[in-house]
Amino acid sequence: MGIKTFKPVTPSLRFTELPDFAELTRSKPEKSLIRPKKSNAGRNVQGRVTIRHRGGGHKRHFRLIDFLRDKHGIPAKVVSIEYDPNRSARIALLAYRDGEKRYILAPNGIQVGVLLMSGPGAEPNVGNALPLAQIPPGLPVHNVELYPGRGAQLVRGAGLAATVMAREGDYAHLRLPSGELRKIHATCYATIGQVGNLEHENVSLGKAGRKRWLGIRPTVRGVAMNPIDHPMGGGEGRTSGGGHPVSPWGQLTKGKRTRDHKKPSRNFILQRRK
Repeated sequence: MGIKTFKPVTPSLRFTELPDFAELTRSKPEKSLIRPKKSNAGRNVQGRVTIRHRGGGHKRHFRLIDFLRDKHGIPAKVVSIEYDPNRSARIALLAYRDGEKRYILAPNGIQVGVLLMSGPGAEPNVGNALPLAQIPPGLPVHNVELYPGRGAQLVRGAGLAATVMAREGDYAHLRLPSGELRKIHATCYATIGQVGNLEHENVSLGKAGRKRWLGIRPTVRGVAMNPIDHPMGGGEGRTSGGGHPVSPWGQLTKGKRTRDHKKPSRNFILQRRK
């Protein structure tokens, strides 16, 4: 795992920094664990744009990832480390002793041939999945469940890790990557270690075309528009308009807290993210 740079034979290559994919051990995915993935170009079932600046991009297959880790007590061998176009992390193919194969997020430092385990009796080693009640405080974890049995929803991006700070009654206190300190039920599962592909944050795409390959379309600045098109549009010459940055619908976009303060889950947040 590392970053490769290029000889600047073109202007875009001067600033291009891409992963070298040295950690990958197989290029083609397991056929039984892929499904078709239809591109919706940021549109919902009514055909309306709900996410702007999406469309195009390379075709992808969806990899079925095991976020539940519910095969308890059955050893699984890491067969390969693979690329997944749908996420920033790498994925690891596990072959269980009973013959089943599953994908998981590849933790940092995982090697082909390592045996992994999930369940209450598993050792707190990198890649093993345990209930938060059995994970010693101070250990980094990822792939954290928010509700017991629903599957992991937190800490799934490349290089991320949460820290088990303490346990109090039926709840564990987790320091999330955002800085938030949150109570999560101790029966929720988490995987030991940090998500792999740590160099992802250092990737520089180098050119607009590579962004298009990822299915991301250009973004026009609001200040470059006319007043009818955007609250920040218009003005003689280049001007910011004197107003605070807003979305096309007038919502403040830099720093205003939009979380509903009446949400029931606010009782589980011990300390907000900075």
